[in-house]
Amino acid sequence: MDMPMKIGIVGNYGNNNNGDEAILLGILVQLETYYKVKRSDITVFSNQPEQTKTRYGVEANPLYYKKGNKYQTLLTTMSKNYPVVRKLDLLIIGGGGILMDLYGTEAFLFGMYGWLGKLGRTPVAIYGVGAGPILTKQGSIVLKSLAHLAKLVTVRDGESERLLQSIGVTSPIHVIGDPAFYVPKPENVQKNERPLQIGVTAVPYYHGSYWPEEKLELYEDYIEGMARNLDELLDKHPDAQINFFATKYPQDLEVTKDIKQRMKAQDRCYVHDQELLPEDIVAFTAKQDVVIGTRLHSLILSLVSGTPVMAIGYHHKVKDFMDMIGYGENAIAIEELNKQTVFFEERFAKMEQNWSKELHAFQATGEDLRERAIMGMRLIDTTIVKK
Repeated sequence: MDMPMKIGIVGNYGNNNNGDEAILLGILVQLETYYKVKRSDITVFSNQPEQTKTRYGVEANPLYYKKGNKYQTLLTTMSKNYPVVRKLDLLIIGGGGILMDLYGTEAFLFGMYGWLGKLGRTPVAIYGVGAGPILTKQGSIVLKSLAHLAKLVTVRDGESERLLQSIGVTSPIHVIGDPAFYVPKPENVQKNERPLQIGVTAVPYYHGSYWPEEKLELYEDYIEGMARNLDELLDKHPDAQINFFATKYPQDLEVTKDIKQRMKAQDRCYVHDQELLPEDIVAFTAKQDVVIGTRLHSLILSLVSGTPVMAIGYHHKVKDFMDMIGYGENAIAIEELNKQTVFFEERFAKMEQNWSKELHAFQATGEDLRERAIMGMRLIDTTIVKK
């Protein structure tokens, strides 16, 4: 059966976070590949609709219309976006870690789109999302309601599934691969005979420029731990080089500059001071032999390019992901960095010992996760389209 022609996608898009943009691009590629949907028949609800429209060749509407307090904003958004939603054949909510209430508004915003689908008789699919943290009773009620309004619920990891079940979601929940695994990858990627080029990403952990709550002592401990770990790695591997890059630009890049300033081996560190779109990140990571990633999608896009990874767990989703793919031993909690200053070097040395085997294993993992990602489209087909 043919896919419905008019599709809407809701997520944290147009927010200058190229992890989220990778998810959107992956969903678009999936819709084109699996259902032959034209981008002109897709409407994305975006923080920057004009940017999204220009970048992807889709239709775009504002994700929300700011008006007074959050309740006035929700009512105004419902009024303006309901006519758009009711004309759709399918509304995809996701992906990304949007089922949370950490910042106070996400649960209500995305929950509202579930009700717009219900009111407009448009089937809703929650697609490849991450859940948590869910800290409030209100957040639990709203997100539980959203899951029960949806015709299909898919999440990107088992921990998200268990969290939704713990707040009372009784609908079937399916675990699929993150849609970002469908970002196109370069062909004929070649790695060095031993690991030399090391890509590194960071995040403004508890820094007031980005984090909801500023705790500079935690930020300082983090960047000190990063600097000490990277110096230790470079000291034991004199031919290696560090290449800092960002998936959220410029916020993340400023952190890498702080880390570099704390390092002894600054002459062997390079900061790629440029915004990288998802395809650019895949191309950049393809040129690295190993990536030490903090944001989840720096890890995912590295795996798309077949590059082995280590992870810094600033959020539970990072450790959950590494455990899910069978590389939990390559992840360290962010608060442990300044206590375990040889972690990067020890993991790197172990990779180097069996370099060919490690490369093949990580490449196979990336291919497997790409296959898991398309499961979401198959579930839409059997659960919504063919019913």
